Amino acid sequence: MKSLSVLFSMFVLAVTSGCLSPVQETKPNELSAAEKKAGWKLLFDGNSLAGWRNYKKPDAPKQGWVVEEGCLKLKQKGGGDIVTTEKFTDYELRWEWKIPAKSNSGLKYLVSENRSAPGPEYQMIDDAVKEPANRSTASFYDVLPKDKNGSTLIDQWNSSRIVVRGNRVEHWLNGEKVLAYTLGSPELKAALAQSKFKNIPDFGDKIEGHILLTDHNDESWFRNIKIRELVIP
Repeated sequence: MKSLSVLFSMFVLAVTSGCLSPVQETKPNELSAAEKKAGWKLLFDGNSLAGWRNYKKPDAPKQGWVVEEGCLKLKQKGGGDIVTTEKFTDYELRWEWKIPAKSNSGLKYLVSENRSAPGPEYQMIDDAVKEPANRSTASFYDVLPKDKNGSTLIDQWNSSRIVVRGNRVEHWLNGEKVLAYTLGSPELKAALAQSKFKNIPDFGDKIEGHILLTDHNDESWFRNIKIRELVIP
């Protein structure tokens, strides 16, 4: 019989390598009764790509993106960016993600399919790669750096959150608000003018848009992707 320590080590390996969680009120990709009452809904059901399709295409990808161990996983390059079939305006979005060392991923929001750059990107990257501050994890990619420190947990689950309320946007990382900015503000326009997006009309303005997960050619895992739409008076 295997010793208790060996069995425990095997359990820990299973938890960290897949979508299992050692301590969690609900299973991954399930909503609690309180969440349902508060208006949360899942954007990923844990079993399929239902609700997602390739960016600028009508169907879900045939390769690259897979559902594995209850996770939405970019297994290999070539899957392309994927977007929600629905659009959203004011909301709170939460998700969990995991990447290997030296990897890069991103989540874009307020996404339009009618311009060359889809929308603002919440960067997800191994910060050991030493990108500029406005390209670190939880930054507004290439535009605004984080207001507070906070870096990626490598090969471990990270928890992220975006709140879009009116023109106000917040980025959260592992339980801490790390960036806040105002869409259409002079400060944002000044930062955009120094970015790669400077020549893209209405980039950084408030629009109704999709949520997008990027294919940056690196393996990445996602779970517990959920959204709560907000009513603005």
